[in-house]
Amino acid sequence: MSQFYESGQSNKTSVPEHDVIMKGRRLLDISGVKQVESFDNEEFLLETVMGFLSIRGQNLQMKNLDVDKGIVSIKGKVFDLVYLDEQSGDKAKGFFGKLFK
Repeated sequence: MSQFYESGQSNKTSVPEHDVIMKGRRLLDISGVKQVESFDNEEFLLETVMGFLSIRGQNLQMKNLDVDKGIVSIKGKVFDLVYLDEQSGDKAKGFFGKLFK
């Protein structure tokens, strides 16, 4: 975990800010959004400055979208937030592969 924190600090000036704030599992405020790839009432796919972010839930609605500032607000019942990152998937496979070998 510390490697992500440290790398974020060293690149702070070159990487735009990206925050995910959840309030009561019913409201998400996300900054650093480049593009909304797709969305429906069960899933949002956002391209952020830190990679693709998938938000799954129930009765999801876009409450606010500010394209200029890169801010998206989503309301509804949130089940999970997942960054779609190929590198983390490979590391997890390697770890569990070694564990259950």
